[in-house]
Amino acid sequence: MIRMPRSPGFWLACFVLWLGTLYLFSSFPRVNELSPSFNHSDKVAHFGYFFGGSGLLCAYLFRRKPAAAVQWKSLIASALLCIAVIGVLDEFHQSFTPGRSGNDPYDWLADVLGGMVGALVFKRIHRLLE
Repeated sequence: MIRMPRSPGFWLACFVLWLGTLYLFSSFPRVNELSPSFNHSDKVAHFGYFFGGSGLLCAYLFRRKPAAAVQWKSLIASALLCIAVIGVLDEFHQSFTPGRSGNDPYDWLADVLGGMVGALVFKRIHRLLE
């Protein structure tokens, strides 16, 4: 069985790195050259990126408390709220980046859905961190 790092600090550092990378990507004028081109490919990218961020945040929250004391509804709600706020702030940040269109509610929706699915998938695979 695969063993993942158990230190909450490791997962927090990964999440902070994820945040920094998000800020960096949102600061570039054009990111669509890096992604495949098909209809709504940016929504798929938003979903995937926030899926990963939610998983990292859940790993941190899960390892911060003993596994037996985890309240899954609270953990998932906390991660989802945090991801939703980060998504709104990211869209706002993009509105000040030349060549980017920020404040897109559908991008934010993709962020939130990715965060929700990421948290639910983490709940299924959390045993890798025990």
